[in-house]
Amino acid sequence: MMYVVGVDAGGTSTRACAVDAGMRVLGTGRAGGANPNSHPPEKAASAIAEAVAAATIDLDRAELGECVVGMAGSSKLTDPAVASLFERTWREAGFDVTPHVVSDAETAFASATDAPDGTVLVAGTGSIAGRIRDRQMVSVSGGYGWLLGDEGSGFWIGREAVRATLDALTRGDPLGELTSSVLSEAGVDPAAPRAFHLLITVVNGEPPVQLARFAPLVSAAVESDPVAARIADDAADRLIDIALAARDSDETTPIVLVGSVLGAASPVRMRIHDRLRDRDVRESKDGVLGAAWLAALRGFGRRIPHPNRVG
Repeated sequence: MMYVVGVDAGGTSTRACAVDAGMRVLGTGRAGGANPNSHPPEKAASAIAEAVAAATIDLDRAELGECVVGMAGSSKLTDPAVASLFERTWREAGFDVTPHVVSDAETAFASATDAPDGTVLVAGTGSIAGRIRDRQMVSVSGGYGWLLGDEGSGFWIGREAVRATLDALTRGDPLGELTSSVLSEAGVDPAAPRAFHLLITVVNGEPPVQLARFAPLVSAAVESDPVAARIADDAADRLIDIALAARDSDETTPIVLVGSVLGAASPVRMRIHDRLRDRDVRESKDGVLGAAWLAALRGFGRRIPHPNRVG
């Protein structure tokens, strides 16, 4: 019985899922992070092979028909040396089928809808929107990284929280819930002389991406603190701008949300739903099932039930 495997290869963990033609799960596996931009390529390749091996431990590897890997940092495989390393690691693990590597944004979109076209909006530490056509990302909006963009992302929200705190300190304004939380998180005493200089020193002493650690403080304070609410409003507006820039003006296809900033309890997510209430907005819940479904479409060559419609 032929089966296929989908892989969700992220920065912190890698998950694999083997399914049959009815999208029935036959096995699952997990390993460490496999983003080749944040891990050595050999470690990333080994993590994918390890996760797939665990998912197929009770299956005949000769019956593996297709494997689709949704990978954060998939562009790294345009380097022939990295691509060769991944291929060699895969073969050494005993698999004869070469994985089809796609962006994790594509598998996220596929996990939420069976529509072939639409938009995927990703907002985690960074932010980007992708234009999806025939289940492939053909162009992007945003995604310029923390130095040039990432509007509405966890990095951006955290930076806005710190800036709001610096504004309050330099103006002598009363500290609210958000600004007090930022100082506490940074380990800065608000009563210290020139506390704003201390906060700047702490933030500048860390890698820029660490600004994202202040983003959850905005979510925690959004109901009671108008400064936090304003930041959440601005983040939602900027993410919507990114998403709409990836679409035709009259497009009615789904918009799929994915990423920690757009999680179930996120005030930014709720604001996006409210502002786009006349659009078909959905959430990606499990990228590994999206990868498995794309693998099934490739492997079985006929209409396969979408994970959302499987018992």
